[in-house]
Amino acid sequence: MNIIITASQAVGGLISGSLSLISDALHNFSDVISLIISYVARKLSKKKASTNKTFGYKRAEIIAAFVNSATLILVAVYLVKEAIERFITPIPIKSGIVIWLALLGILANGLSVLLLKKSAKDNMNMRSAYIHLLTDMLASVAVLIGGLLMKYFEIYWVDSILTFAIAIYLIVVGYDLLKGSTKILMLFTPENINIKEIVRAVHKIKYVQKLHHIHVWHLNEDELHLEAHLDCSEDLTISEFDTVLHEIEHVLEDKFGINHINIQPEYRKEDVKDFIVQD
Repeated sequence: MNIIITASQAVGGLISGSLSLISDALHNFSDVISLIISYVARKLSKKKASTNKTFGYKRAEIIAAFVNSATLILVAVYLVKEAIERFITPIPIKSGIVIWLALLGILANGLSVLLLKKSAKDNMNMRSAYIHLLTDMLASVAVLIGGLLMKYFEIYWVDSILTFAIAIYLIVVGYDLLKGSTKILMLFTPENINIKEIVRAVHKIKYVQKLHHIHVWHLNEDELHLEAHLDCSEDLTISEFDTVLHEIEHVLEDKFGINHINIQPEYRKEDVKDFIVQD
């Protein structure tokens, strides 16, 4: 559907002279690429881990979200440039073609949005594809309004204003997604995680002296990992430490949603005991 929309709007934009229609076609083309990237990433993410890929391809969808959001911003920057140039030198536009192709874009993109809406709620990769399609539908609505204004009021500069507005909207939604995917790729601590609260909760458990050398990161949107050193207050046996570890796992999952935990036990080991250590 998006390939058909892209080809139709590109040809229609060239015939009519509408920059907003060409910008919509360009955005639709980026959607085609983003959907392919998202589909491939979705398939890769389901591949099993191996000895040389111990995490499998679980980050494929995060990379896809990063690439898709980056393309949104690049397309938007180009549209801003074109909109400014066209505003300075407006030209007459064949509004009839613009109106009909805008309606086509609204119908096709609207159907695509409905198809992806459910998956977009819980998956960053699918959300990046969904945002591409949603912004396309909104862009087509803007192009339709512009076409009607040009047809009945001959306000041709509105084509540039709408293109500029579409571009700004793309930058806003693209930046938010780019920031989120970048934080995961950079192994940043999630915003909803407070390291000091984790420490306070773990320190309430019996035999825990101090939790330190802490790292918390998202592998993907489903897996939140924690690794740390645990200084024990007594010289525990392995079975005793397993009991402590089980309680730590229970607390961290229930209170913080951390579902993958790797703890290194220590007793009177002389090393840096800071929460965060520059390894």
